[in-house]
Order: sequence, then C-alpha cells, then structure tokens
Amino acid sequence: MRLILASSNTHKLREIKEIYHNFKEVEILPYDCLITPFVIEENGKSFKQNALIKSKAVFLALKEANLLQKDDVVLSDDSGICVDLLGGAPGIYSARYSGGSDEDNLNKLIDEVAKLEGKTSLAHYCASIGISSFYGDFNTYGFMYGSVISTKRGSNGFGYDPMFIPKGYTKTLAELSSEEKNQISHRKIALENASYLLRALM
Repeated sequence: MRLILASSNTHKLREIKEIYHNFKEVEILPYDCLITPFVIEENGKSFKQNALIKSKAVFLALKEANLLQKDDVVLSDDSGICVDLLGGAPGIYSARYSGGSDEDNLNKLIDEVAKLEGKTSLAHYCASIGISSFYGDFNTYGFMYGSVISTKRGSNGFGYDPMFIPKGYTKTLAELSSEEKNQISHRKIALENASYLLRALM
C-alpha cells in the first residue's frame, strides 16, 4: 500500500513517518512526488470538512492523471489550536491566523493571549485525518488538552508548540522531545485511530 499525504509540509511528513514507523508494509510519500502541487481551497466549516476536502482533491487529481494503484490511500490532516478564552480561536484558521508565516501566526496568538487576565487560557489542539480511497472517504479525530501561555519556550516542534503546555506537564510542546510529543499529540491519537481504517483497507 502507498500512503500518499495530501501535504508538502515537511514537518507533518516527518511526524507522520515517525508515528507510523511500525507500518512496515506501507510506503509513505507526499503527493508532490507524483504530481505538481496545487492550491486546494479549504472552505469547510470544520476540521473534518477541510481534511476531507484535501484528501478528496488530491485523490481525484491523482486518479484523473492515472497515477493511482488500486490499494493507494490518500491521507490528509487538518489541525489547529482552540483557545477557550478567545472563543475557540484561531480554530480552523490556525494555519492562516495572521495571513503570514507560521512564526507570524504564533506571534499573533501570543499577543492575543497576553491581553487576557493572567496571560493564559485553557486550550486544546484538534487533529482531523481525512482518508480517501477507491473504497470511500473516512475521517478520524484526535485531541490534546492543556493551556497556552503568552511567551515562547523551546525550539522543538512547529506552529504553536512553543506556547502550548499539555495537561499534566510543565513544559511546552516545543520543550519536549519528538518522542515525548508523539506519545501524547493530537495528531498521534488521530493517526492511531486512522491506522485501524488503513489496516481494514489493506
């Protein structure tokens, strides 16, 4: 089976490969190894809708280019951070919160949290996995709960990791090792749930 990721994000590719390292019978590759990357309009109203928009778009493009094998699966991820005291923002807009880079997004959320009383809030990460195949389209979820702070700590990870402290921890995600993060992350949980679907599709 080829597991084709509907993303060119090197951070996500590495994280998914690390989480699926025991999936020996699966070849994991980004879709831009097969076709020229293209813009996918993520106009859904939820993480689930956006994940499936991406997996379906890449599956259809590969199918139309006659580049799919019968047991190929396209997997997408839509994830973000939801801050309680900001009404759940940035939520599905996490990747484009500032209109700029990942660092710009992080800095904007830090500025918003700094305006809150106590300069912190409960928050959670959500990951939705979209799976598209010749046998249909499927979806799984994963969540990680904790809190956000108004300062950056740590240099590991990406996105909002330097400001998110998982429940039960005193370190931010960016202060944890990749191995530690992958034991508790929202994406790890969503991908574990997705692994049951992948095995069924095999």
